[in-house]
Amino acid sequence: MIRFFNWFNNLYPVWLVSLATIAFFKPQTMLWFDKPWIFWSLAASMLGMGLTLSLDDFKAIGRMPGSVALGFVAQYTIMPLSGWLVARALQLEPGLAVGIILVASCPGGMASNMISYLAKANVALSVVLTLASTLLAFFFTPMWTSVLAGKYVPVDAWGLCLSAMQLTIAPLVLGVLIRWKLPRTADRIGACGPTVAVLAFTLVSGGIVAASADAIATHFGRLALAAFALHVLGFGVGYAVSKVLRYPESVARTVSIEVGMQNGGMAASLAREHFSAMPLAAAAGVFSGVMQNIIGGLLASWWKRRTPDA
Repeated sequence: MIRFFNWFNNLYPVWLVSLATIAFFKPQTMLWFDKPWIFWSLAASMLGMGLTLSLDDFKAIGRMPGSVALGFVAQYTIMPLSGWLVARALQLEPGLAVGIILVASCPGGMASNMISYLAKANVALSVVLTLASTLLAFFFTPMWTSVLAGKYVPVDAWGLCLSAMQLTIAPLVLGVLIRWKLPRTADRIGACGPTVAVLAFTLVSGGIVAASADAIATHFGRLALAAFALHVLGFGVGYAVSKVLRYPESVARTVSIEVGMQNGGMAASLAREHFSAMPLAAAAGVFSGVMQNIIGGLLASWWKRRTPDA
């Protein structure tokens, strides 16, 4: 069974693209997967993440403060500013601009841990950075979205804050508490955590593509270009900054991956909840998920053939 789960999880980009394609050409197949389903499926994936964490994972933050600080600051500066730059440079229409900025302001995605492993990066650091950026997303995601997207549309920063807490902090803390008090139960349920996350974002992508099929068809090229530009900037600048500051190759790779890969599912869910009149805002989260996995997978293939110096 474990081998099957690993096989299924490794084909995540295939499931994501396949269901999104079906939903685009046959929207009726996924229209049922609307806001309540999107919210609860992502909350379940965060619970799964929490079930895999122990108190030692939190203590690990203190054992590598320099690398964690670098990754965290890069995550919440390089990406939001890159999102704003892409929106301005491409002169995106308001819905797409808000979506790209929202994606860029979200925490690191859980798929980054798998990409870090494949790229021979520092997996422990990757897990810690994903955890740290997720725990503080309730503050930084609304803050950056309000500051950078406020010129396009009124942003309910407090509402975004509450939604982010419900999506991330609550299920994550619940998962950690279950692991602390009921470790055997956590082991049994947590083993399915990555698979739940794969299923969650795949279904979320299908539901959003189905609901936004007409808007996506009209703006497909700009959506793809904006998502591509955003993630290339994230991966590239994250790596460059780490090397300029003379961090070892393994850390530079990890920071690059953590900065370049965002929680597109969270962005899509927040967009559906708070920017429902702008279907392209949620669609940006879907395109982000597809694009970051393509770029991250190619980078991992390149890096895994080159052993890092440390």
